[in-house]
Amino acid sequence: MNEERKIETEQVDAVTAPPRARVTPETLTPETPAEVFGRKRDYLAGFLAGEKDGEPMVGAGSDLQASVVEALKSIYDPEIPVDIYELGLIYDVDISEDGDAIVTMTLTTPHCPVAESLPQEVELRVLSVPGIRDAEVKLVWDPPWDPSKMSDEARLELGML
Repeated sequence: MNEERKIETEQVDAVTAPPRARVTPETLTPETPAEVFGRKRDYLAGFLAGEKDGEPMVGAGSDLQASVVEALKSIYDPEIPVDIYELGLIYDVDISEDGDAIVTMTLTTPHCPVAESLPQEVELRVLSVPGIRDAEVKLVWDPPWDPSKMSDEARLELGML
């Protein structure tokens, strides 16, 4: 049986644009995103927290840099129970006056199983810090990583002290 299917069309002069989504204080719920979605950590929590009183200090030793370092300390190497900052994989965290962060990092080896995903995770975590406008991760191989770059805390955790 060969049924013929017809698609009906209608010609119109104009179509009204759909309403744009807006986030306003009236549309926000009093619960935090973590409470609403039941997650332990929400990457948008820092963004949704709102504006701060005054501009955060930037540059080396600033509160903003310390916040970025704390975010980096929440990323753990998948094979070693130590965070990437204490492991010595982060060589530099530079923050501009505009809130742009450049993280220079390496990996334990170029053949690291997370060579493709870890820099992306670092970028996401840095972008989740309130006050950071943009983040860039520079993956370098010189100087190469070696165990001497680990902090004392990392060595203690791995039983090397």
